[in-house]
Amino acid sequence: MKIGFHTGYWSAGPPPGAAEAVARADALGFDSVWTAEAYGSDALTPLAWWGARTHTALLGTGIAQLDARTPAATAMAALTLDHLSGGRFILGLGVSGPQVVEGWYGRPYARPLARTREYVEIVRSVLARSGPLTAPGPHYPLPLPEDDGGSGRGKALTSTVHPLRADLPIHLAAQGPRNVALAAEIADGWLPAFFTPSRDSQAREHLAAGFDRRSPERSPASAFEVSAIVPVALGADVEQAARLLAPHVALYVGGMGSSEANFHREAIARAGWAEACEEVAELYPRDRRAAAAAVPTELVLDLALAGSPAEIREQARRWEATCVTRLIVQTDPRALPALAEALL
Repeated sequence: MKIGFHTGYWSAGPPPGAAEAVARADALGFDSVWTAEAYGSDALTPLAWWGARTHTALLGTGIAQLDARTPAATAMAALTLDHLSGGRFILGLGVSGPQVVEGWYGRPYARPLARTREYVEIVRSVLARSGPLTAPGPHYPLPLPEDDGGSGRGKALTSTVHPLRADLPIHLAAQGPRNVALAAEIADGWLPAFFTPSRDSQAREHLAAGFDRRSPERSPASAFEVSAIVPVALGADVEQAARLLAPHVALYVGGMGSSEANFHREAIARAGWAEACEEVAELYPRDRRAAAAAVPTELVLDLALAGSPAEIREQARRWEATCVTRLIVQTDPRALPALAEALL
């Protein structure tokens, strides 16, 4: 199983030592480095800046949000980074949620699956560079028609730059069953945020539903990547390390999205933790420490790796039997050498 390193979200500013951590992950043999964006720092700029110090690691966005850029702008960034990195870029995409899409980007959140399908088709058309770019819509019509506000002077254009790889890999972040099936149908990989080995059979069913509809023009299903983002904490023992990760789980259960729509909480609840999620979500708005304390250690260990290097190595064996092909560890950069020794 491949091992990647996730740099995580920024807080008030750039995470201290991130550039050094990325270079260290590359030198230690981690197969990939990933960045994120929400409504602060973007995913592409840090990947280009920090990635310039790497030599072999793949460089992935985990994830770039659809509504942050038009499909053509995303394709431009992807082909640019792919050239600059010598063919090491992975385009990880996701729709985010209505709070960010409508509150930050000012775009409607309607029909996320249909928008994703259309968006990916346009990106692939740019990368294929088989002719002037056109798209029928309805979400991203190109050229922009007059009845959608266009002037009538829009022209179908072909990228001036020849992409390094027409088959540049596209991975989709997905949590619900239909989203996972869509990833298996149209993408080259799936980026689950909260995968649990205990739900591997269900994940395989959702992937199989998408593979049944997969076009022969796509990469073979046998080459499909499942890159799970996994929180990891080193500690003197499992319990102590798990408590370090409990606030992270509480944040995603109680502090993301809204009470009506939190896709992260729904994914964890589907994994058999509905009762715990309900308690944590109820506590989080008024007492974050109490919410973290309410996260069961067993829940943390279902989603994450925690403990000494030897304990983490043993816990990782559960993941080796699943559909996951890459663990993207999200951890304190100081833990990278010990994790490299334990997992690589």
